[in-house]
Amino acid sequence: MGHIDTQLQQAPDVAASPATPDDAKPFGSRAPRFVKSSRALHLGWQVCVFLVGLVVVVIGVIMLPFPGPGWLVIFAGMAIWGTEFVWAQLVLRWTKRKVAQAAQRALDPAVRRRNIALTVVGGVICAVLLSVYVWQFGIVMPWEISD
Repeated sequence: MGHIDTQLQQAPDVAASPATPDDAKPFGSRAPRFVKSSRALHLGWQVCVFLVGLVVVVIGVIMLPFPGPGWLVIFAGMAIWGTEFVWAQLVLRWTKRKVAQAAQRALDPAVRRRNIALTVVGGVICAVLLSVYVWQFGIVMPWEISD
């Protein structure tokens, strides 16, 4: 047991060496002190936070195939869970890191040129297909075309 305790004491603290300002926040419950003072109260608090987060995530999942900010609502539910559960805090930190990396890649000039070129090619293909449709059928809605 003493060997494991020594390793834990020597292991670097992840929260002590933050890569970003958001990583400076310690892991764990952010419940008020009076809630943490009682085990039963803290367990009840965690159950309530879990249920509220679950309702928000389920609403977000329902919104995915419909118009609405489905992903935003799902991440809001994860943020609710992140106030109490370490696993949700880890998922949120990983997600924030990946989004920041994607934003950095999107600002890369080579990637921007490629995205612009792909957009232009896609626009030209759409214009050609629309021109062929109008040439073949005239300006008629697809559901009004008869064989």
